[in-house]
Amino acid sequence: MKADRISSGIPGLDEILQGGFLRGRAYLLVRAHGTGKTILSIQWLLQGLKNKEKCLLITLSEPAQEIARNIAGFGWSLEGIEVADLSPLTQEDKPREYRVFPPSQVEEVSIWEKICEPLERFQPDRLVLDSMTILRLLSPDPYQFRKNILFLVGYLNRLGCTSLLVTEPADLEEESALAMAVDSVLRVYRQIGERRVLELRYLSVEKTRGSNYLSGLHPFRITPKGIQIYPHIIYSLQETFSPETQITSGIAELDELLGGGIEAGTATLISGPTGVGKSTLGLTFVIKAVKKGHRAVIYTFEESPESFLIRGEALGLPARSQVKERKLKFVYLSPLTIYPDEFLNLVRQEVEKEKRDMVMIDSLRGYNVCIEASGDLIVHTQNLVAYFQSQKVTSFWINEVERITGELSLSEIGVSYLFDNAILLRYAEIEARIVRLISCLKKRLSPFQSELREFKITPKGLKVGEKLKGIAGLLSGVPRRWEHD
Repeated sequence: MKADRISSGIPGLDEILQGGFLRGRAYLLVRAHGTGKTILSIQWLLQGLKNKEKCLLITLSEPAQEIARNIAGFGWSLEGIEVADLSPLTQEDKPREYRVFPPSQVEEVSIWEKICEPLERFQPDRLVLDSMTILRLLSPDPYQFRKNILFLVGYLNRLGCTSLLVTEPADLEEESALAMAVDSVLRVYRQIGERRVLELRYLSVEKTRGSNYLSGLHPFRITPKGIQIYPHIIYSLQETFSPETQITSGIAELDELLGGGIEAGTATLISGPTGVGKSTLGLTFVIKAVKKGHRAVIYTFEESPESFLIRGEALGLPARSQVKERKLKFVYLSPLTIYPDEFLNLVRQEVEKEKRDMVMIDSLRGYNVCIEASGDLIVHTQNLVAYFQSQKVTSFWINEVERITGELSLSEIGVSYLFDNAILLRYAEIEARIVRLISCLKKRLSPFQSELREFKITPKGLKVGEKLKGIAGLLSGVPRRWEHD
């Protein structure tokens, strides 16, 4: 039987939980300070109101008035949510000291009874209880806390109430009964990246009874609309497929070098030193494909879209009309402020919702910067390549190598094996002039010509020449004449 689920109202969280919260279950939210637990909790309750559910907030730490003030910045209010404010600042009693008897034997009504009263009266569909830390500290001993927490969770389950119980990490270390009593444990983290440039927030699922979930650390942001989570999804490389079409450049000599073109749905690495024409070559393939009906997006980490367009126009590669018609899209991303899983989420939106079947990433170095604070370049690149393959998306990856001449290197960051095709651009010196060379080093799905050709960047686009003859050592950057015996 299919489990009855309710939406969290938090983008990305339902996907992590494989469909949303299980109705009538108790969830423990473990949070550190500054992780956005109040925002997450209220956002979850507001989704309940949209679903016409009865929602109850019991606050033991922060006064309801302060909560209302803090969430007003998101355009939210507590209107429609039943609030039981049991925080110390809102109690009418004066502070007391108990020197002979413990508080549990002196106070007329225990905190647990105060919690049960609104539950019995209101019979909520959704509950947020903040926080279990206060309950643990006010309990006379660990035994009483365990006994009462087990009773509370059991009572909530009998009510059919889906509950979010907020606690701190220290509570789990001090009292394991918390994790045992609930059906699921969610944990939110906050830390500063290794280079102290980016603040990192993550959510993870540590336990869920009766359901699968996406494991791992899922980054999230606090946006003007609330919390946005970016699920960390692992994709597996698929079996090699037989491509139906080839992506051509429109340059006869280059397409001849590539055995007709690049197979649709494959990943191509375009590698070379700075200024050699890598981005121009990628743009050539993209614009030609868009003219044939493909829909493409170019992600740039190092150059603004306007700069890209101006440079393309100067090289005979105008693209403004395709951009205006939404067939081609440029997206600039700062590598210092984006999570790799956030980037994957952006790509998925373009591929799955906007039906883009071609993606160009400029460049791998910029992508590496965004990954450095929260993961490994090879792992994330392989995952993204696998995603493109699963969606039959043609991808071009621009990669810069530092050496202009000398020792040959297709990639200095160890990712070249992930790609189906590899095109190398190179500088060389011939007769006291610097020339640009192009060659195809790898194609998995079809034959290609293993030769070097000179190419030029002109106001009318790329011009590729014939095969170079009578010269050896071109890849070293210092060629020599080669004569047959």
